[in-house]
Amino acid sequence: MQEFSSDGVRLAFLDFAPTTADKGEPILLIHGFASNHGVNWLFPQWVKTLTHAGRRVIVFDNRGHGRSEKLYDPAAYSPWIMAADAVNLLDHLGIARADVMGYSMGARIAAHMAAASPERVRGLVLAGLGIHLVDGEGLPAGIADAMEAPSAEGLTDPMQRMFRVFAEATKSDLRALAACMRGSRHALSADVVGTIATPALICVGSEDDVAGDPEPLAQMMQNARALVIPGRDHNRAVGDKVYKEGVLAFLDGLSAHGPGKA
Repeated sequence: MQEFSSDGVRLAFLDFAPTTADKGEPILLIHGFASNHGVNWLFPQWVKTLTHAGRRVIVFDNRGHGRSEKLYDPAAYSPWIMAADAVNLLDHLGIARADVMGYSMGARIAAHMAAASPERVRGLVLAGLGIHLVDGEGLPAGIADAMEAPSAEGLTDPMQRMFRVFAEATKSDLRALAACMRGSRHALSADVVGTIATPALICVGSEDDVAGDPEPLAQMMQNARALVIPGRDHNRAVGDKVYKEGVLAFLDGLSAHGPGKA
């Protein structure tokens, strides 16, 4: 992987060229909590899907995750700071504007990015996150405690246990994840969400009990619509065919009609 410095924090990234005729706008992918670029985007074939559709694809490991630098102060993981990491990566690559897709925590970061730097985001895909962007602060605070527990075996809460097992499977730095969880739990107000005019697609599995309903969030935004992924929960929606087809159609619509007409 390549590396760059985002305000002094070392972040790892990969930049994939399209494998068919280039359709123009690159797309930046932002992974979820305790995941990394490979688990969220490479293994579910998202990079292959998008590059085969003519997209330049940029993936990176969020601070505290994967091959990027590990930090242990929760204040280092504000979604505004993590959104600035994404903008700094675009700056590093000389990209003035990109489509942006985030999953779960990555969607929270992407939404903060669209709110703070709307001129950098042509199209926005928020996946694995619905109305809980506004009425919740992310995953339950107890997830941080789960990262610090002696082992997963002693955890009785199903969600705590699920994320601890997932974090161990991705060989994550548990102490960095605990700090990330405590620092990144930040909701966007309805007023701020209402300022987001970027064309947006909000994708949530019908069985997702983490994200919240996508439709109310879409209604708050100026130019958004919801996509429900049938029969999928928070984890199994990631590589779903309906999700992929919906995103490709959304991106093609942006290319065909221009920004503001999704």
